[in-house]
Amino acid sequence: MSRVLFYLIIKPLSLLPYTVVYGISNVLSFLFFHIIPYRKKVVIENLENSFPKKNKNEINSIARKFYNHLSDIIIESIKLFSISQKQINLRFSVQNPEILQTYFNEGRDVILVGGHYNNWEILAVGINQIVPHDCVGIYTKLSDPFFDDKMKSSRSKFGLRMINTKEVTGYFKEKTETPRMTIFGADQSPTYSKNVHWTDFLNQDTAVALGTERFAKKYNIPVVFCSIIKLKRGIYTAELSVLTDTPQNTKDGEITELHTSTLEKQINTQPEFWLWTHKRWKRNRDN
Repeated sequence: MSRVLFYLIIKPLSLLPYTVVYGISNVLSFLFFHIIPYRKKVVIENLENSFPKKNKNEINSIARKFYNHLSDIIIESIKLFSISQKQINLRFSVQNPEILQTYFNEGRDVILVGGHYNNWEILAVGINQIVPHDCVGIYTKLSDPFFDDKMKSSRSKFGLRMINTKEVTGYFKEKTETPRMTIFGADQSPTYSKNVHWTDFLNQDTAVALGTERFAKKYNIPVVFCSIIKLKRGIYTAELSVLTDTPQNTKDGEITELHTSTLEKQINTQPEFWLWTHKRWKRNRDN
């Protein structure tokens, strides 16, 4: 069934012009918000809890904009299965990749941390050709082997290496000639281990996974935050900012607080671009 879905629907959609697929996105957005509400209760609840001072009309306005953006992300992610290097260069850029050059010249790896804000998928496909480091993405393996393979081959076709979460410890022990930039998405709800940091995020008590901080401190790897900015429909740029280049000198929890608060500031600016369908707050301190 996975093969049928991919070759009869997803792959042909990926070959359509952007003008056509954005028309499909408009239809999807209307369906998701009005007809077949896709996780709408989760979205509204997350927004109400995150922005308690906003009224119902303001919450609904953000939700409508979010579904417009979510539909675009779905369509743009499908397009990545067939996108060319030329199209990636037109649709994704990094404003200040030069801040990585000093670390590269010193032979130092870098950890790039961010959240599911704007189009994180296009960053994965396009960033390896822009920055000096070899790029590596940490991802959670999909349950469907066919789609897991297709996703990996699509995201890595321009040089990104994909490492699933179960391979991360061994990966960081590897010796390499070229410095690497390892990409962490740090805003997902962590698994039920005790190794988390609790903080206030979007007005809620929130557990944050410590993976980014743990590996940064263990191997003394500089941590750089990546803010993805939507310039216009289908066009994105990334702005990099150094959180710390001396992680072993930081206090426990400091790096986690830095990348979490930086993401929060970006979300507060344009909340419609974050992934509100995710059940981010399903965990509490008792579990």
